[in-house]
Amino acid sequence: MNFDISHLLENWEYQTGQVAVRKFKGKDGAEKIQLRVDLGLLQMNAEGRPDGKRPYGHPSLLEYYQARLAKHRRKHGNDDSFVLSDEDCAKLQQEALQYHHRYICLLQLEDYPAVVADTERNLAVMDFVEEFAESDAASWLLQQIRPQLLMMRARAYASMALEAGDFAAAISILEEEIAQIRSFFHEMERPDLAEQSGEVVSLENWLEDIRQNRPLSRREQLEQALAEALRTENYEKAAQVRDALRKLEK
Repeated sequence: MNFDISHLLENWEYQTGQVAVRKFKGKDGAEKIQLRVDLGLLQMNAEGRPDGKRPYGHPSLLEYYQARLAKHRRKHGNDDSFVLSDEDCAKLQQEALQYHHRYICLLQLEDYPAVVADTERNLAVMDFVEEFAESDAASWLLQQIRPQLLMMRARAYASMALEAGDFAAAISILEEEIAQIRSFFHEMERPDLAEQSGEVVSLENWLEDIRQNRPLSRREQLEQALAEALRTENYEKAAQVRDALRKLEK
């Protein structure tokens, strides 16, 4: 058996700073995603757990630990003594990294619903670990990447809104996600970091670009026309525009 993958890489050159991704159907009939990295490539399943494994017979480790929690609740009537050890948290973090690689690829492939699914899945992991981790240190290893996750989810949701031509929804989504990232830093008692956050800066720049380039609504067009009519003292035109605005309000 020839283990050398050089022939696969020769025609797919790695470009620094670029996310090179491709999707194809594997020999098992399942869709696969490949990510070109500097020393080779990463391959993952497009659906389910990226490495295709079923830990302890469950679709993912998260679902395995959630099943353990459900069993604990049935037995004890509460979750007071349910704890995730540092080792448990490390395993969940490693699994989350697989989904991290995949949602980066999916964003590049413009599969926005799948990006939302994977980012929200990892956010659920963070919430689960935050609630049940044995130590704050183990929890923080995951929590510190929450801003990046929120940014990726925001990009996916806003991109779907823009594809539908709903600029107002895209703006609202970005404003809400930026507020969530800022709130995270406030909860960590480091509000100063929000101003240095690459995630906040990136989303705010995109938000400003959308605001400047979005098509004007009918109301905004009329309001601009009214302002121009008043500026040029064209009062007849201003009266006509006011009538049109009143009709919109009915």
